[in-house]
Amino acid sequence: MNQDTNKDYFREYAQMGKALSNENRLEILSLLIQSKKTVEAIAEETGLSIANTSKHLQVLLKSHLVRNERYKNFFYYRLADEKIEQMLTNFLEVAQEQIQQQHLVKDKFLGEAAEEYTVSIEEMEEKIQREEIVLVDVRPSDEFETAHIPGAVSMPIEELNTLVEGLPQDKTIVAYCRGPHCVMASKAIDILEQSGRKAVKLAQGVNDWKLHKKESI
Repeated sequence: MNQDTNKDYFREYAQMGKALSNENRLEILSLLIQSKKTVEAIAEETGLSIANTSKHLQVLLKSHLVRNERYKNFFYYRLADEKIEQMLTNFLEVAQEQIQQQHLVKDKFLGEAAEEYTVSIEEMEEKIQREEIVLVDVRPSDEFETAHIPGAVSMPIEELNTLVEGLPQDKTIVAYCRGPHCVMASKAIDILEQSGRKAVKLAQGVNDWKLHKKESI
């Protein structure tokens, strides 16, 4: 393989990198990690117009990061394959760790308060086995149906206020959503604590759990 051929490959790799270098497209990809979604659903969740959402999806299609399929009157978008899912999960996890580290260094000098308490996947699994906790998935129900952590109960954040009374008061409630960058679990903690439950957040999401299980095999 000569030098020019190498450059051709790197040029194509860079094209994929450009597709990832946009905050809106990263947000779209983070949603598609959870489940396949229509253009309309993505637009609603991201706050983008349908036209802008479609443009971003076309960029992701050309970069082979997503694929689409038609069902009845709608086009559904999903990640291109499992390797893309793993790459994005790792990327978002590393990015989150780096940002948190920067904040910790900043907080050390500014004397700011510590972050909210979270549990790790390992801690969560141990506590589930000992029946010490109730694990609650606060993502939309379609994402729960696509994949969820075994033992979790589906309680979408929009319905949590009405469903919370069905949760025990003598056990800690562990809430999780799409991963470290997702705010739904933090909102769930507020609702659960207001109802008198002891609640903590799982530091990771479903795809982090999947990677954890593969690494532990």
